[in-house]
Amino acid sequence: MRKKLSRATLFLSLLLVLSGLAGLAVSADKPKSKKSAPPAAASPDMKKSKTSDPSKTAPAPAAKKVYLIKIDAPITPVVAEYIIKSIDKASDRKAEALIIQLNTPGGLLESTTDIVMRMIASEVPIVVYVAPSGGRAASAGVFITMAANLAVMAPTTHIGAASPIQLEGKMDETMQRKAMNDTAAWARGIAEKRGRNAGWAEDAVRKAVSATETEALKLKVIDFIAPDVKALVREIDGRTVDVVMGKKTIHTADAVVEELPMGFRYKLLGIISNPNIAYILMILGFYGLYFELSNPGAIFPGVAGAICLILAFYALQTLPINYAGLMLIILGIALFIAEAFITSHGVLGIGGTIAMLLGSVMLIDSSSPALQISWAVIIPAVALSALLFIITVSVAVKVYREKADTGKEGLIGMQALAKTDILADGQVFMRGEYWSAWSDEPISKGDKVTIISVEGLKLKVKKGG
Repeated sequence: MRKKLSRATLFLSLLLVLSGLAGLAVSADKPKSKKSAPPAAASPDMKKSKTSDPSKTAPAPAAKKVYLIKIDAPITPVVAEYIIKSIDKASDRKAEALIIQLNTPGGLLESTTDIVMRMIASEVPIVVYVAPSGGRAASAGVFITMAANLAVMAPTTHIGAASPIQLEGKMDETMQRKAMNDTAAWARGIAEKRGRNAGWAEDAVRKAVSATETEALKLKVIDFIAPDVKALVREIDGRTVDVVMGKKTIHTADAVVEELPMGFRYKLLGIISNPNIAYILMILGFYGLYFELSNPGAIFPGVAGAICLILAFYALQTLPINYAGLMLIILGIALFIAEAFITSHGVLGIGGTIAMLLGSVMLIDSSSPALQISWAVIIPAVALSALLFIITVSVAVKVYREKADTGKEGLIGMQALAKTDILADGQVFMRGEYWSAWSDEPISKGDKVTIISVEGLKLKVKKGG
């Protein structure tokens, strides 16, 4: 019964999480409709010409393409790979431009570096459009916007606050100063490369300054303001920009805007890389391994737990992890298990709860709210983990310590009635049956006896009940 209950509990938890992941990814993976220009109406003269001399009919030139991708998430390795692959695809298809619609609270410096390097080396003009209204390009978004050939913002958006975020652990004052100087120099270099306000770019790093779209335009941080993508496409037509191969004039007067959607793979990996999902997968992974170890041969909990842990570790390696936090979570789970075996009057359980709570808070080492685990996830996870482990292990230990009520072991300690005198041989009556019995001491007929061992089909008894 206990094994079935543990299987059912883990199965329902895993099914809920995985179905949610797949649902989120599939729902967002809808095919995008492509815009196409309506065919021009043919004049009578054209019809006549085509009828009289079909050999002179020339194929219509292929429509120019402008590709669009939308980023509405923190900058992580998954997002970086999606942007880089999109730039490669736009280059291969000879697009007029690639528009990156950006709304991000920031992200990892390493991923941002990969994106900026590919943008600088792009053969296709790249336009970064900070949108929609109310959006922002904070932290990592500043570097990506600065690196664009053309930087554009929608009304009521803002940009700025680009102080560096370390990957793991706290830096001392010297290392922090080095990181700050390096990042500030990088921001200034990008701004100078694209002819933007290098002083403001450096202040965004050192002083965490921000600017609205109108302020950014006055400060020459961006090139213009556009209310939507259509207006942006009209505005960039005829502009000449510097790409890796030299000067290039953008022609978008008759261009078709086509969105390059984030495929199922990127969406799924992006969902898994969410700190809250990664944390839940890690906890489920520990659950699965624990149930497998406590119920050897159950198979499903072990397989499910291993899958969850692998997915969790993939996600965690893309995030700024504090390993002290991870060790505290593992310690907390160990204390929960120990609470069921050791009489500590709740000390181990309380210690496990505190360790897991502190570990959960410390797990993601980032000042960016987008990369931190929500309290709405931490509190239920810690509470449920404490209850689940303590109750489950306590029940298991109780069952283990209970006296067996079947087989030979079930007979030991039971009471019987001597039907004859007993010493080397004799007979007792128990549970409506007569049993052969013997004893180390003389026992008289009619005395109550207690069974102390079973040897074959003969009982060893002692006097007394």
